[in-house]
Amino acid sequence: MKSIASEMAGILLDLKVAVGDQVQAGQEVAVIESMTMHLPLNSPEGGVVRAIHAQPGQFVNAGDLIVELE
Repeated sequence: MKSIASEMAGILLDLKVAVGDQVQAGQEVAVIESMTMHLPLNSPEGGVVRAIHAQPGQFVNAGDLIVELE
């Protein structure tokens, strides 16, 4: 399983992918707001979105799983 996790604690502002979407390495998949900064969350590798584990508006901690790829 490939996964994309939050790098910092904050609020998930925007989710830019849906289940079934194809993503490329380096593609922005989400935006997290932490300490009033907007931080893009990029996919480290390509794949297909298998599951989404957080929704916009939700607080996430560093290391929390956001998107699962296959």
